[in-house]
This record gives sequence, structure tokens and C-alpha cells, in this order.
Amino acid sequence: MLTLTIIQILQVIFQVVRWIILIQFVLSLLIVFNIINTSSPFIRSLHEGLDRVTEPLYRPIRRFLPASSGIDFAPMVVLLLLVILNIILNNVAVSVMSGGAAI
Repeated sequence: MLTLTIIQILQVIFQVVRWIILIQFVLSLLIVFNIINTSSPFIRSLHEGLDRVTEPLYRPIRRFLPASSGIDFAPMVVLLLLVILNIILNNVAVSVMSGGAAI
């Protein structure tokens, strides 16, 4: 049962990271299209805080995947990796619940 608990905790963490990336994406679009601007201290601190949280995830990907035409694909790669990891965790959970050997 401890294995299932750990899997569930990891899935919650992955979900939180997905939401952070989505919020960062929407906030960046709002800033780029000048709907909101970074002269507001709250917006600036929120944007900088989200950057500080996500940059460690993006940095290794950006080393191998350069920006194309100003488009940063690192968030999409991180989201894809999170989905893949979640699928793997679900399969491990099913294996544990059915009494099979977990990898």
C-alpha cells in the first residue's frame, strides 16, 4: 500500500506542475499581447516566481532543443514527459493492485 501512496503523491505533484506550466503560459500570453503588463508589482512577482519554479525543469531541455523562431518548446516537452510519467505510474499502480511485480 505504501507504493500506491507514493504513486498518488507523485501524480498530485505532476498535476500541480502541469497547472503551474499552464498558468505561466496564459500569463505570458497576456503579457505579450499587452492585456496585462509587468509594471504591476503583483504581476511582475507572479511572473518571476513562476519562472523560478519552472526554469529548473526547462533548462536541461533547452540545452538540447534550441528555440525555433522565438518559440520555446521546453514547456511542451515537459508537459509531454509528465503525461508519459503519469501513464507509467498508472501502469505500475495497476500492476501492484493486481499482485504483479512492480518495476
